[in-house]
Amino acid sequence: MKTRRDFLKVTALGGLLPVSNLVAGDSTITKPIVLSTWNFGLQANEAAWKILSNGGKALDAVEAGAKVPEGDPKETSVGLGGLPDRDGHVTLDACIMDELGRCGSVAFLEHIVHPISVARMVMEKTPHVMLVGEGALQFALENGFKKQNLLTKGSEKTWREWTKKATYKPIVNVENHDTIGIIALDSNGDLSGACTTSGLAFKMRGRVGDSPIIGAGLYVDNEIGAATATGVGEEVIRIVGCHLVVELMRQGNSPEQACKLAVERILKKNPAKAKEVQVGFLALNRNGEYGAYCLQKGFNYAKYDNTGNTLIDSAFKL
Repeated sequence: MKTRRDFLKVTALGGLLPVSNLVAGDSTITKPIVLSTWNFGLQANEAAWKILSNGGKALDAVEAGAKVPEGDPKETSVGLGGLPDRDGHVTLDACIMDELGRCGSVAFLEHIVHPISVARMVMEKTPHVMLVGEGALQFALENGFKKQNLLTKGSEKTWREWTKKATYKPIVNVENHDTIGIIALDSNGDLSGACTTSGLAFKMRGRVGDSPIIGAGLYVDNEIGAATATGVGEEVIRIVGCHLVVELMRQGNSPEQACKLAVERILKKNPAKAKEVQVGFLALNRNGEYGAYCLQKGFNYAKYDNTGNTLIDSAFKL
């Protein structure tokens, strides 16, 4: 049986050992590990794992992972290729948060392929947390980012077809699976997270969802864990979802149970609306335990640890 002194010795050594699993008392610490929302999370995880498996920082890993779908012109819900708002403008939102509680965010940003890197620069180079719109674009251009047309031919064609009827009703797991959230625990036992999106397709101009909002679309507390969200951001914002998930883990809930309780709160607040949309949460605690839960069947996430890169179907409520 491990004594408290033995536990403290193992914990103190944990950051120095290049192994994936450390036994501490009755708990198994799995690290490094990275989790990403949806099936494009598999490719994001590959980029993140290259950093994590070489002893790199979780912060660098989540940024590298998020940049994969951001730069993919075939991905219509994140970055380049993202479907536009109802006026034909592609606007991007992103945030990032590290183990120290530092965070950066951009919202309503146009013409920049990698908003997650701009968000990190906001965190590291300014006294602010969030920059938006023209101010965010000005900041990006002043710091070396290149201006680019984000509306691909494919996304423009889809938008022009939509304008013929111009009706707006998100379809569960289609038009509202609009985000990649990525959270990681590195070999040092530090957590970080990132979240990036082009938002709901054909949204009103100026609409911003949960993805760039610290505490809503993403939250990291290095003492407890990290959480990210996907789906219709308005519902996540109303309960400050990812902060809630982390606080529920603080109370002793497992990552999956914390995600479930957050989903149930959304359902309780607005049962009629909740049945028409998708919202999912993904969480990771500092022991490397993970879990997810969503409103509707259909949400999945990718997990990469020393056992490999795997796509997992989330538990669901309805």
